[in-house]
Order: sequence, then structure tokens, then C-alpha cells
Amino acid sequence: MAQVKSVIVVGASAGGLQAISQLLEKIPQNLDAAILVVLHVSRHSLGDVLVHHLQKRTTFACSIPKNGEQVQARHVYIAKPDFHMLIAADETIRFIKGPHENRWRPSIDVLFRSAAVVFNSKTIGIILTGLLDDGTAGMMAIKRCGGICIVQEPDEAQFGDMPTNVLNHVEVDYRVPIADMGYILDDMKSKPEKPAAVVPEDIRTEAEMTENMVSSIDQLKTIGTQSDYTCPDCGGTLFMLNHGGLHRYRCFTGHVYTEKLLLDKQSESLEESLWTTIRRLEERRSLLQTTAQHLHEVNQPEMQSEKQNTAAELSVYIEKLKALLTSLSVNGPNNFVYE
Repeated sequence: MAQVKSVIVVGASAGGLQAISQLLEKIPQNLDAAILVVLHVSRHSLGDVLVHHLQKRTTFACSIPKNGEQVQARHVYIAKPDFHMLIAADETIRFIKGPHENRWRPSIDVLFRSAAVVFNSKTIGIILTGLLDDGTAGMMAIKRCGGICIVQEPDEAQFGDMPTNVLNHVEVDYRVPIADMGYILDDMKSKPEKPAAVVPEDIRTEAEMTENMVSSIDQLKTIGTQSDYTCPDCGGTLFMLNHGGLHRYRCFTGHVYTEKLLLDKQSESLEESLWTTIRRLEERRSLLQTTAQHLHEVNQPEMQSEKQNTAAELSVYIEKLKALLTSLSVNGPNNFVYE
């Protein structure tokens, strides 16, 4: 079994397959490192297709690992669609069906955080092209645990959100095009091995909660502050986690959101609620109109007029709600225009 001198964890989203392919072509083939990759894909994607595609780009052995497989050097391990991939304390790879983090499973943050805890200063994190901000908290964990952080130059990335969000919150070691990453990794071989770093307790606790798929209010209190908000997925209380200006929210079930993603999720929930309300109001208006017609047939003009007036009032409310939803779609979730 090849000795693992370092672990390279790679995260990518939109445009990521091409970027990961380019990266693997640049990585020195004699590097004594294990490479673990999280690519945001649909849960219906075929992992074997990814393996086949990436194997053409490297002499490292590419695979979707088995649950419990030992991390080995000169292997590329690819996350299974719809499962979190993480590194356990015994340096084996685990797949778990835990709650989504940053609305993704697999989540980049889950893998990066676990690698930082287990391999700390021997961890190299690489963030490539992608939308939104999964990977930022994970890169911050790697940095705090003594590892190396490399980010694709956002101007080169097909989608620059993920690299940019990391740069906004983490003092990275390298901000480079993919073509330069191979030289950087090759140069690291000649440098003395970094001493093991002390893993901050909040990072270790959060990694354990994710791996065990269980947490308690008391545990969350040790790493965060109870907020006034509830989880849009399960309704549980959200605790705010803040380090280095990166605000995240975590519930005891395990759902995790950055502040931006929580706003987006709340907006979606609000829109769904409004459409449900409109549908119910339209059903009630329709029933009132039907009732008014029946009252007309039995010559009850006063009651008929009452039902017709109520139906007309509902029509006004329905149109106002539809105008609000149109405003939400046009102006964005944080810019309601209501008249």
C-alpha cells in the first residue's frame, strides 16, 4: 500500500468536469498523494461515467471507493452521487446519506472539513469553477488546521462564484490558473514536511456531528449561537456559526446553510407558500361563485349578493398576491415591490 504523504481534496460545481480533467492532467504522476474529488452532479448521475472520463486524464487509479476503503496514495477517489464522502479518523473513506449541506449532497465542505481534521497540515484543498459558495467553510477549516489552500483564478473559471467566495473569506496560499497547479504541487515535494497542527475544537466537533449524523442542542451550543430562525427543511432551530466573517446556520438535524443560501431558501419557501395561498383562495372564490349561482336558482337574492361580494373581495386579494409574486421573480428575493 503506497504511503500517503499528503491528501489533495478538490471541489467543483458548474463547469467542474472539464476543470477537474485539466487538473488531473497537470498533477505530477509520481506524487505520493491521494486525491479526493467532490463534483456537484445530479443524484441521478452515473458515477461510473465520471470515473471512466477522468481515468483517461491520469495514471492514478480512479474509482468511486467502497465504504470503508483505506486512503492510498496515487489514487483518485470520486464522490458517489447523492452521498456525502468524508475521511474517518482511521483514514478510511466513508459515504453517508446525511442531510444536505449548502443544499448539496455530496458537499464539498463535508469532505474538506473531514480531511482537515484527519490529515490537518498534510491537507491540500483546491477549489475550482462553480456557482454559489460550497467549499468556502471547508477551505477555512483546512487553513485553520495548517493545510494549504489553492484556488483557481476566478477570471479563468467558467463560473467564478466558488473561487471568489473563498478568496473573500480565506487567505489562500495560491490563486492561480489550473495550468500552474501542477508546478505548485510538484514543488511541494521538495519542501520539508509540515509539523502536525492542532485541530480547533469547533472544526473537530462539526466533523464528528456530520460523520455520526447526529447532534444535540448542547453540542451546537459549543460551536454556535442559537438564532431566531428555523431550518427551512426540517423546522428545527438554527444555530449561527461564525468564524472569520463567514456566517453559517446549522440545525440539530444537520442541515447547513451559508447566510446567502438561507436567504435563497427562505425566498423559495415563501414563494411556495404564496402560491399555495393563491390556489386555496381561488378555490374558495370558485365555490362562492358556484354557491351564488345556486342561490340565484332558488331565488335568494340577498344571500346571493353576499356571496358574490365576498368572491369579488377575494379576487382583489388574489391579484395583489400575484403582483407580489411577480415582483419577487423580477426584482429578486430581497427586493419586494408591493403597492
